[in-house]
Amino acid sequence: MSDQALLARIDRLESLDEIRQLVAKYSLSLDMRDIDAHVNLFVSDIRVSRDKVGRGHLKSWLDDTLRQQFIGTSHHIGNHIIEFGDVDHAHGVVYSKNEHETPCKEGGNEWVIMQMLYWDNYERRGGRWYFRRRLPCYWYATDINKPPVGDNKMRWPDRESYEGAYHELWPSWKAFWVTQSDQNEPEVAAPAPLEQFLTGMRRGSPDPKIRVR
Repeated sequence: MSDQALLARIDRLESLDEIRQLVAKYSLSLDMRDIDAHVNLFVSDIRVSRDKVGRGHLKSWLDDTLRQQFIGTSHHIGNHIIEFGDVDHAHGVVYSKNEHETPCKEGGNEWVIMQMLYWDNYERRGGRWYFRRRLPCYWYATDINKPPVGDNKMRWPDRESYEGAYHELWPSWKAFWVTQSDQNEPEVAAPAPLEQFLTGMRRGSPDPKIRVR
């Protein structure tokens, strides 16, 4: 193996670890309300809305959201798949199981549990990895004493229930329920090439667009 190839492999391993640390830092800084540490995990020109760009706007939006909607939070990171477009750009999917203490309009608080995943885009600038975008895809949110059985699993206090986007990015989910497996030995697709597992599961669709607030 050439020195250049070895250095490239080391760089890839270091990048993987830094991106995993980035996701862990996101959870800790958010839960401990260190807003400056949190927004500095994003690129400096992060888009916050259709007409607002930058960490300052992200800090303002996040501060207001946390004060109004959450008393306390805890984000538990799980499965994490990371794939690279080039040495400075990557995307990934990471599971998150979250708990929230949230106020109710009628008084008192509720404990809301949530299962979700993020579709992330990562970018390296100046030798450091940052979030370029995070797309949250929710399966359920509900009072801890009320299992989210049935439709409209997003059930926040004082809001109409609605469906999350947990399965939207993955064509396999819908296809599974509209087709029935062959009773004989079914044909199996070829394994996805390295760095294309998520692309394969997305059936070749480009990275999903982030909904701008």
